[in-house]
Amino acid sequence: MSDTLTHFNEQNRARMVDITEKHVTHRTAVVRSRVIMKSETLTRIKEGQISKGDVLGVAQVAGIMAAKKTADLIPMCHPLPLTGVDIQFTDNGVDTLHIEATAKTKGMTGVEMEALTAASVTALTVYDMCKAMDKEMIIGPTYLVAKEGGKSGTFVNDIEVLIEAKK
Repeated sequence: MSDTLTHFNEQNRARMVDITEKHVTHRTAVVRSRVIMKSETLTRIKEGQISKGDVLGVAQVAGIMAAKKTADLIPMCHPLPLTGVDIQFTDNGVDTLHIEATAKTKGMTGVEMEALTAASVTALTVYDMCKAMDKEMIIGPTYLVAKEGGKSGTFVNDIEVLIEAKK
């Protein structure tokens, strides 16, 4: 892993990294996030009893749309032709909604930022749709689980082991 900061030019000013010479490869990134909430909130989400509508359906579409707009939100991100974005939900049956966002492309740079944006906006949308009944929701942590493709190959994050150990 390199510790070189690549988003600075010779004058120490911001630049978009030149990826012209990079090879096109299949690239995938998986990100997880969660929203911790009151048990009643999770129950109402699952039963479709939130007055603003289908929370998971709206949040899923919001996450996909956000992934497609990542380069508009993050200044140094390259605009990417995404070949797939998927948002999956699970829950612990008590108070936590788990979000997993997967982004894919066939390109010259990775899709980590797109997957991170998708998961973040998905969680924010859940918060927005449920805040009238539960302002105490907590979002996060949000983190890269794994990535594949490119010169650096496969990366798998050990963070889940650390998160479980802190419980």
